[in-house]
Amino acid sequence: MIANGSAIFARARAVLAGGVDSPVRSGWAVGGEPFVQARGAGAYAYDPAGRRYIDYLMAYGPLLLGHGHPALTQGLEAVLAAGAVFGSTHESEITLAERIRTHLPSMERLRFTTTGSEAVAGAIRVARAFTGRDAILKFAGNYHGHFDLALLDAGASAHTSDAARSGIPRSVTRDLAVARYNDLADVDRALDDLGDRLAAIVVEPIVGNMGLVFPREGFLAGLIARAHARGALVIFDEVITWLRFGLAGAQGRLGCTPDLTTIGKILGGGLPLAAFGGRSDVMAMLAPDGPCFTGGTHAGNPFSVALGHRVLDFLEARSVYAAMNARAMRLAAAIRELLAERSLDYAVLHAESIVDFKFRPGPPTMNYDDARAADKRAFAAFYHAMRERGILLAPSQNEVMFLSTEHTDADVEATVLAIAGSLDAIRAQGMI
Repeated sequence: MIANGSAIFARARAVLAGGVDSPVRSGWAVGGEPFVQARGAGAYAYDPAGRRYIDYLMAYGPLLLGHGHPALTQGLEAVLAAGAVFGSTHESEITLAERIRTHLPSMERLRFTTTGSEAVAGAIRVARAFTGRDAILKFAGNYHGHFDLALLDAGASAHTSDAARSGIPRSVTRDLAVARYNDLADVDRALDDLGDRLAAIVVEPIVGNMGLVFPREGFLAGLIARAHARGALVIFDEVITWLRFGLAGAQGRLGCTPDLTTIGKILGGGLPLAAFGGRSDVMAMLAPDGPCFTGGTHAGNPFSVALGHRVLDFLEARSVYAAMNARAMRLAAAIRELLAERSLDYAVLHAESIVDFKFRPGPPTMNYDDARAADKRAFAAFYHAMRERGILLAPSQNEVMFLSTEHTDADVEATVLAIAGSLDAIRAQGMI
């Protein structure tokens, strides 16, 4: 007999802190019973009872090729047989670094890590070592991982505005300034407060963690100019955007070159694989050439690196982006029509394989203040209504809808019908 989701989660609460290994999985932002997944296949997630859902969570972005794509999963026994982890340098990681640099030439030198959190932490450490300064400027609503400095006022589902209660030391917050995204005047305020202590500005060039948010014209260039005028660096967090926005990432799309870049998520096809890198003179601060240490037993391990090669093999050999973009564009257009028919003035955003809308009337989200103004109760009701109709969304309005190469036109049509029914259902409940 297959246990249902409630029974499985009850067991989880007895052994896992909060019943989960990442808080968003508990569905605390939407209430109700959390989703428990038994398996995934292509564009679909399956619950323990075997019910199929069209999956727009896609593991929060990395599954660009969907669940279990044969290009990634076939022949893995041979890869494992050669060794899953060495503890030594191997040629495959060198070749993968060369391939990444071909697409992201700003990454003149790079170092592999296991997670995006580690990549951003490493980039910040090397920026501090290079500049000899401590202070970092970040943006409210930008999520850079779960280490202390990154979490304060982060996007995604972090909920860490109260540093003391979140376990973030006061010593960390003294070296951190948080500014409003898309607001250079607020950046100047924060920089004035930091004075000559600024080591780096870290930013999502296109934000995917408070919904989909695009930078205003001149915003990123303004950050780079301000940082360089103070002898500081700019770090682009492209953990979500690289490969989601094509092989050149957000920096190629926007024509802005950072000093350091962090990548991950999609690179490993769902396995732990990330990296940070940038200017060769900055990266020369890393040991063994310099005094700054980052490393890890699993960093650049041959199994994850092999998956990285397979992801790039697939994306370099096929024209998949146009089809994903067209499908996502059709979904966004259909959502706009549904909202207009119901006189709901919600902005619908689309870029490449990402679609997003918030339960907030007015123009698109520009900063975290806009994102936090969205109606949480309406989204929670919508989330559960969509789940009832076989559509799996992220259980947080700060997230977006991720499509994959495996989503079909039929999936989009089914999703549109589900959105129409869900909007009508929550309207009947008086939510919108």
